[in-house]
Amino acid sequence: MIELRPDSLRRRLLVRLSVPLLGLMLVGAVLSFGAARYFAAMVHDQWLYDSAMSLASQIGQIEGQAALDLTDQAVQMFEWDHTDRIYYEVAGPLGHIFGNTVVPLRPEVTANPQPGVPRYFATVVEGIPVRAATIFVTGAGGQPVTVTVAETLAKRDTVVRHIMVAMLPLEAGFLLIAGALIWFTVTTTLRSLDTLSQRIAGLDADRLEPVSDVSDVPAEVGPLVNALNQLIARLANVTEAQRRFVANAAHQLRTPLAAMQVQTQRALREADPARQASALADIQKAMVRLKHMTQQLLSLARAEHEPGRTLEMQDLDLAALTRDALEPLADAAIARSMDLGYDGPSIGVWIKAEPQLLRELIANLVDNAIRYGRMGGMVTARVTRAPLSIAVEDDGPGIPDAERAHVTERFYRLSSSPAGGSGLGLSIASEIAARHNATLTITTPPSGCGTLVTITFSGMESASPPQTAPPRAAAAE
Repeated sequence: MIELRPDSLRRRLLVRLSVPLLGLMLVGAVLSFGAARYFAAMVHDQWLYDSAMSLASQIGQIEGQAALDLTDQAVQMFEWDHTDRIYYEVAGPLGHIFGNTVVPLRPEVTANPQPGVPRYFATVVEGIPVRAATIFVTGAGGQPVTVTVAETLAKRDTVVRHIMVAMLPLEAGFLLIAGALIWFTVTTTLRSLDTLSQRIAGLDADRLEPVSDVSDVPAEVGPLVNALNQLIARLANVTEAQRRFVANAAHQLRTPLAAMQVQTQRALREADPARQASALADIQKAMVRLKHMTQQLLSLARAEHEPGRTLEMQDLDLAALTRDALEPLADAAIARSMDLGYDGPSIGVWIKAEPQLLRELIANLVDNAIRYGRMGGMVTARVTRAPLSIAVEDDGPGIPDAERAHVTERFYRLSSSPAGGSGLGLSIASEIAARHNATLTITTPPSGCGTLVTITFSGMESASPPQTAPPRAAAAE
């Protein structure tokens, strides 16, 4: 049983096709009624004309005046009709000549008479509506004579009624057949959409597959199917990426937690204060690593694009923000005896961006360079106006060309990387750059060693608001 909900496409099509069809049938019935009256009137008007011409042919002359003399049998034959009453009158200049009544003529009938040309009109004789025909002829001595024949409307109405009685069942039959054809056509045409909806409703959230195998979908629905397939493909990719992310995050978090558990058990067992202190130091290292990884996971979650969520862009001084972001990282650079510095304008490099995300982008790039750079080496953050960009350069071992396309993937770590990294720094930077319509490129510095990561912004320039005093530059040597 097909359910016709008020908002269903099937119901809308049936209503929008059936209502015009019903209106067309009604118009057809009205036109049929008009045609029936027209042809019935045409046939009976022709009889009135023939009858009037018959009377006109019998006009003679008596004592110089037009006259008409018919036998009683001829009059009876002329007047005989088993349905209608027949009225007739022959009149001359002096008035009534012959007939069984006086048929009143309208002024428009007698105006500008033309011999032999009939005038048809409706009038009332003895209180009864009739249809009449009048012709104008020339009698004896050139006298004008008017011949009028009229009859009541019973036969005419009967003919129209019989025609309509015969036509209405045909009209009703055509309406039913057309309605059935509309129902069948709409139902069979929309069946492909029912199949499509069943396929979509049956999709498994854990196994999203395109619905492109629905071969009987109309061409007009093809773009919708393509859009659905693209959406399903994107959802499948997002779901798979999310699944991998959760699995990798669980694995990465499990390692420091397991190390903390082992070292905690070791600390509880050790009676020697020195060994116990060593175990507690290892616990602290695991906690630091866990904290760092948790912060990066939260940063990555904030950086990821969510449908319907837009960034709250602000006018920022990229130079001042970069210098400010370096300050918290000075201790980490000092711990590795690295030279952390800034190269570029002190203030006035304006950009429209989300401040927290942009700060995390800079921090992750610099933190990544400090962690994987050369002990005692150099890390430099550089800002340029043309093109609008920020770059972080180190003189460490660098990233092989073959692996540069993979280092922005989540949890991807070089085989030569030291322990303690999470593989999320460049992933977070790449995600934040994408949210700002910027591009991240990894190259080798002009010196020929190390890594140069550049974020180039496009269309994010901002007009310079009132300048403020720049924050203190961070540097560690």
